[in-house]
Amino acid sequence: MPDEPIDASAGATFRSIGFDLKPILKGTLIELYPLQPGDLEELYAVAKDPKIWEQHPKWDRYKREVFEQFFAERLAGGGSLLARDAATGQVIGSSSFKPAGNDVIEIGWTFLARSHWGGRYNGEMKRLMLQHAFRHVDRVIFLIGPGNLRSRRAVEKIGATYAGEAMWADGMPHVVYAIEKSGFAGR
Repeated sequence: MPDEPIDASAGATFRSIGFDLKPILKGTLIELYPLQPGDLEELYAVAKDPKIWEQHPKWDRYKREVFEQFFAERLAGGGSLLARDAATGQVIGSSSFKPAGNDVIEIGWTFLARSHWGGRYNGEMKRLMLQHAFRHVDRVIFLIGPGNLRSRRAVEKIGATYAGEAMWADGMPHVVYAIEKSGFAGR
């Protein structure tokens, strides 16, 4: 991990500086709301598409039992957001915040319905999340499976740069991308 290791106790620091891990964020194309237990069915209706996960290290998340575990982990993490199409109100995916050290937040676990691929929706989602994060922190990181070229290109489009490699707790390798507050400027 570049610069500093991920610190699991960082949540207390983020609460003390007023970082809201569950904001409501609204843009022109997308609206983000705190993930709730009752969101499982609508979100799984999106996630059951195997194409969404084909480049992801956990490629089998389209399976109901695997997705249910993922969903429970996202709820327990406390920083997950449900993505809705702003025009239709339809659930189209999710993303999450996670404290990752002093003055660092991780944005990740993002997926979108294929109907909303192509950059505009993901770009707006990430911009909304980055704007929120940079009110309180100076650095945001993204951990991505090395073979997930779609996600790597997506974070590069919003200004993140390659910052090294890291291992998840389960031993899976990931590449790290980072974007600094000073380099973001609202994009």
